[in-house]
Amino acid sequence: MVTRRKLILSGAAALLATILPRHAGAADDPAGILTAIYTRAAKGKGDGGGTFVIQTKASRTKYLSNSLVALWAKVDARTRKGDGGPVGFDPVTNSQDPDVKSFKVAAEKQESDKATIAVTIENHQGDSRANAADKTIRYDFVREAGQWKIDDIKGAVDGSPWSVRALLIDSFKY
Repeated sequence: MVTRRKLILSGAAALLATILPRHAGAADDPAGILTAIYTRAAKGKGDGGGTFVIQTKASRTKYLSNSLVALWAKVDARTRKGDGGPVGFDPVTNSQDPDVKSFKVAAEKQESDKATIAVTIENHQGDSRANAADKTIRYDFVREAGQWKIDDIKGAVDGSPWSVRALLIDSFKY
């Protein structure tokens, strides 16, 4: 009798697991990581932004790849006290004044150890960005020690492309 009960329960559990919808992205998946980041950025009036991803050494270690964290540390060591550094805007919202009403996360490429994910942002003002390319931010992810980490953030301003990694590297020229 007990074995029949276990059989019925395990069968029901297996059936429910296949029928019930899964979350759009697990927290350990690149799309899930970005969904969590943008959900936080869009909270309230959507003006909180995403600088929490890059603001402190601890947050950089949490979200960014080892090579990007190391590069950022070198730049920080060269930046004079009181100066803003080469990334003087919120790369997560591609803005100085964050405004995230909604967002769409789409995987462009995903392999076992690399991924490129695009996030398209809509703000409360509607179509306030002159160039459509300015609404999309791309994230290059790498897999390190079993975890997905952001290796670069790329976007465009007035159609001209930018990259966080390139901004950091270019800062050594000055």
